[in-house]
Amino acid sequence: MKIDHVAMYVNDLEAEKDFFVKYFNAKAGSKYTNFRNDFSNYFLSFADGSRLEIMTRNSSADPKKDRYRTGYHHIAICVGDRKDVDDMMKKFDADGVIVVSGARTTGDGYYEAVVVDPEGNEIEIIAEDTQDIRS
Repeated sequence: MKIDHVAMYVNDLEAEKDFFVKYFNAKAGSKYTNFRNDFSNYFLSFADGSRLEIMTRNSSADPKKDRYRTGYHHIAICVGDRKDVDDMMKKFDADGVIVVSGARTTGDGYYEAVVVDPEGNEIEIIAEDTQDIRS
């Protein structure tokens, strides 16, 4: 079994699409819109075959995103080795992307950094040469 895709509602569909295309080389499928249901989406595909569906509705609720809420917390994207993580962080910094935590090795063995997308959703940037030491 495998997870086919993860989906999240966003307010600004185009800004979110552009963020994932620019920083993670996502390939965006065609925009789908169902006017009757007030729904639009994109499927974003990544090099490894994983996909993220971003969706919007004008009627979506948008409560404050408390960092330690239940439910969805973050997406972790493996970008290559430690140097690739460091290089991405330089790009995020230069572009003014909010950095939650800079690159470091975590207690569970990941070399990672955390940024937020245009809507405040956390994205972990991880190196493939690290792994959860509990495995």
